Amino acid sequence: MGIAESTPDELPSDAEEQLRNGEQQLELSGRRLRRLPSAVCSLSRLQKLYVSGTGLRELPEEIEELRELRILALDFNKLERLPDGLCRLPRLTRLYLGSNRLLALPADFAQLQSLRCLWIEGNFLRRFPRPLLRLVALQSLQMGDNRLRALPAELPRMTGLRGLWLYGNRFEEFPPALLRMGRLHILDLDRNRLGGFPDLHPLRALRVFSYDHNPVTGPPRVADTVFLVGEGAVERMAERDEPTPRPPPRRPARAFEDEEEEDLLIGGGSSRALGGPGDGLRALEAAPGLGT
Repeated sequence: MGIAESTPDELPSDAEEQLRNGEQQLELSGRRLRRLPSAVCSLSRLQKLYVSGTGLRELPEEIEELRELRILALDFNKLERLPDGLCRLPRLTRLYLGSNRLLALPADFAQLQSLRCLWIEGNFLRRFPRPLLRLVALQSLQMGDNRLRALPAELPRMTGLRGLWLYGNRFEEFPPALLRMGRLHILDLDRNRLGGFPDLHPLRALRVFSYDHNPVTGPPRVADTVFLVGEGAVERMAERDEPTPRPPPRRPARAFEDEEEEDLLIGGGSSRALGGPGDGLRALEAAPGLGT
């Protein structure tokens, strides 16, 4: 028998038991939900909400009432737009929006000033959402598998950014703005249409650069401390006569506590997979490595 669809305005029958353990988290992943039960928005102390892979098509404006929410997972759904109310979650630090149907982000998205990690891969973004430029504290931005062709010149305003995933887009030229992102640690441009690269030495903090599956004939010029993934990368790193480090995961494990962001970005730190109906979607474990 399949999982029964929840009554639209009521909490699932096991919600009280989930909340009783004091962790203030609610797992709704894997259930059939066209919209979020309105009763969820009354859980004013909720800190973690997982609603992955439910068929969700809309969110209520009342979601802004979850003032203590820190982690929100909405990936693998059918969302075409986000309500302005989502932009008024003052403590939200991690937001998963991957594999939906988003064409843009609300202008008020810039209000999410506590946001540190945003996953919005697998949507229909044709332009870089300009509200993101005002999120100067954002550290990890996953925008793979969208439809981007260019990046705004103002991108270096995002001074907190350390990891940027842009694989599977439509870049034909290396975006010039990236050369002024001197604090980036990870840059992933796999599966684009790049025919060459400039000298990447200006990216002084770069640790990992992935450029596989582009029509290039060889690796770019980078510092010897950069791990390369792509055509000719193995030979280039062999010339250094140094041990080959393990590349970090493209998608960090989905369920984690408050590790240091530095550990998260380079694939370190500890992750704790949460049990429950959403394991297959939320706890993606140490996910595919760069270039896979």
